[in-house]
Amino acid sequence: MGIRIYGNREIKTLAGRETRPTTAKVREAVFSIWKEKIVGAKWLDLCAGSGTMGAEALCRGAREVVAIEKSPLACDIIRENWQKIATPHQKFRILRGDVLKRLKSLRGEKFDLIYFDPPYHLNLYNPVIQAISDYELLNPESGELAVEYHPKESPLPPDSPLLLLDTRIYGDTAINFYSFGVGG
Repeated sequence: MGIRIYGNREIKTLAGRETRPTTAKVREAVFSIWKEKIVGAKWLDLCAGSGTMGAEALCRGAREVVAIEKSPLACDIIRENWQKIATPHQKFRILRGDVLKRLKSLRGEKFDLIYFDPPYHLNLYNPVIQAISDYELLNPESGELAVEYHPKESPLPPDSPLLLLDTRIYGDTAINFYSFGVGG
């Protein structure tokens, strides 16, 4: 099974319902909002699934893309997709395992853009957003975090230092954009 991303490139996705790829409409919206920030960015794709968002970031000029994904099969597909897309000047890593444990291993790194699209039913929002804050993974000067969720939920922990910049709703998908400072 495959989908098309930026530049009319086809990438593989997992068959079945193990992952839920971000829809084309939502992907286009996110990349439209972040269009000025992608080139040269360090991107983190959490609960990456087939790695569609990271692949799109590579196609649009991110300098480095890191994925965290629990499924070994999904990690293989991400690697295959990203190897086809990445240029010699771009770097990528795929970290297999539990998102909270793997986030801890990234302590000390700073990401310009973080995309978080967990399985909605796992209630990972608060612990993952808190871990991003605790481990200081988001670039404090210009970094932004996008969180995909069901519109009837609220993904931000009440005591988070992150500031809500924007909310967009596309049918049964909502995305909140956060930063540490006003205006990202």
